[in-house]
Amino acid sequence: MRLLAALAVTGFHYLAAIPPDLWGPSAKEFAGPLHHASMYGWLGVEAFFLISGFVICMSCWGRTAGQFAVSRISRLYPAYWCAIVLIVARFALIPLQTHDVGAVIHPRVVLANLTMFPDALHASLLDGVAWTLAVEAHFYLLMAVLLAFGTTYHRVMGFCVIWLAAGIITSETKSTFLDDFVLTQYAGLFVAGIAVYLMYRFGQNLMLWILLGFAWCYELAVLPGRLAGHYRDWGSKALCSWTVAGALLTAFLALLLLATIGPLARIRWRWLMTAGALTYPFYLVHQSLGLPMATELTAHAHWLGPWGRLALTTVSMLLLAWLIHRVVEKPLGRALRRHLDQALARHRSTPPA
Repeated sequence: MRLLAALAVTGFHYLAAIPPDLWGPSAKEFAGPLHHASMYGWLGVEAFFLISGFVICMSCWGRTAGQFAVSRISRLYPAYWCAIVLIVARFALIPLQTHDVGAVIHPRVVLANLTMFPDALHASLLDGVAWTLAVEAHFYLLMAVLLAFGTTYHRVMGFCVIWLAAGIITSETKSTFLDDFVLTQYAGLFVAGIAVYLMYRFGQNLMLWILLGFAWCYELAVLPGRLAGHYRDWGSKALCSWTVAGALLTAFLALLLLATIGPLARIRWRWLMTAGALTYPFYLVHQSLGLPMATELTAHAHWLGPWGRLALTTVSMLLLAWLIHRVVEKPLGRALRRHLDQALARHRSTPPA
């Protein structure tokens, strides 16, 4: 499911939110129906947050805040650091005329990006998708607060109710600070994912279905905030349809339910595990490295045709994601987790002064 969401975002970046001549002829000319469908590919980000609510609730259950922090740091940072290094190398070795390379890869900018929070440090994003990682990390901080009290069914339910209530109050007050803290735009997605996990772990009941329904009503109500800036077509002033976006997002929720508490939960295809493992590194590199590759292919490999260049770019990014996963993410992630676990264990065993 995560790879499906990543491919939706990739379709948006490769066929919708691009210069019309990226592939030579415009995507509207050579991939008409796919181009129009890709105008809604940004909803893949929403799908990621929905899945994250489920996965993060599952991974943090029964852990301390420290153990949860170790698992997230060792999972997210190795591939992210590798992607930033590759992006900096790309700017240094193949500078684009549209960029002031000295400013783009200024040491302050690079260091800010290595933290994963460049926006908060008032630096430009080297990796275009990094803003979504900051939202994810914010969600992790909220979950860490919950972990400080311990994870039980009733505490998690209470946490979800309080979060949605805070989102509604924040929408009413229009406070930017509270909006950033509460994640008003995405709270419904994370809570919906958590509700599905509670169904998966404890079984379905009316209270959980009410929580899921309320979270989904909330999310569809705030969805117009995400429609802003997403147009139905190039040059159009008409925004993407709320009805279509809501239907697509609801279909993804239905797929999550089928894959966790429905008949699809029995599927255990091995390749799905590999696909899931490649999703994160692919997501990191597909835009910031894939689009420059597409530009070079269009300039120097016109004989491939637009479909050939699109296919070669996508496959190349998947292969790069596989290399990052095998060469960097797995070994460095394991080592990082081991050393952080040891540091955590030493801290627990050290008597107070």
